Amino acid sequence: MSLSSTEHTEYTTVSPNGQRMRLDDVSVAFAGRMAVRNVTFDVEPLKVTSMIGPSGSGKTTLLRAMNRMHDLTPSAKVSGSITIDGVDIFDKSIRLTDLRTRIGMVFQRPNPFPSMSIFENAVAGLRFIGVKDKKFLAESAERSLRAAALWDSVKDRLQNAAGTLSGGEQQRLCIARSLAVEPEVLLMDEPTASLDPIATAQIEELTQTLKQILTIVIVTHNMQQASRVSDNCAFLLMGDDMAGELIEFGETTKIFTNPNDPRTIDYIAGKFG
Repeated sequence: MSLSSTEHTEYTTVSPNGQRMRLDDVSVAFAGRMAVRNVTFDVEPLKVTSMIGPSGSGKTTLLRAMNRMHDLTPSAKVSGSITIDGVDIFDKSIRLTDLRTRIGMVFQRPNPFPSMSIFENAVAGLRFIGVKDKKFLAESAERSLRAAALWDSVKDRLQNAAGTLSGGEQQRLCIARSLAVEPEVLLMDEPTASLDPIATAQIEELTQTLKQILTIVIVTHNMQQASRVSDNCAFLLMGDDMAGELIEFGETTKIFTNPNDPRTIDYIAGKFG
């Protein structure tokens, strides 16, 4: 999908054929110290892929590589390739603003602009890429807030500050902000870590709705959550050199019921982590 101030498409599904993203021998280092080593797996379209593993195993580091967040860190070096629909995201011809329109991200803690209105938060990404048409912004705000299952609770207070929302509502607002620019992939870094059980259940339910229109990659420490929401699962573990390594990847049901690697079995059983 592409979007500019003069061009727009409704939310549409992508072809279920082939891969949406591929990580091929991806490594990430900071100041020469390896943080993630040689990770390879496919992210299938219109599915939820989870990444699980103990703290320090490189899950968030890998996730942030998937939309070039490490570009902001001078000491970071990403090697290998990450492609979306066969296009290398590190190609010098790709603008970061275009890439992050295609690959959105939701962080561990809700990060709305608290003093800005709910409406302005919802359209902040659109304004950043130069959209000015008021009618288009209003339509996009409603569409993205509906997609984030937030519209009914905020439609009569769109001009209220985002800081007045509950934690769960703020996280859904951040999801709406990402959805407004119509991404094809949504990266979620422990999106329920700071939420209560009710808000967590709402976000989990939302992921199942959203995967009908986009591809989701979610990092979670909660193995039960991974088993509930994801179709495929990657298990990462810190190696002897303190770098995260991919131990096993496959369908979530198989990872949780019949994994191939004894380390996966031990982690799922709660013997470490």
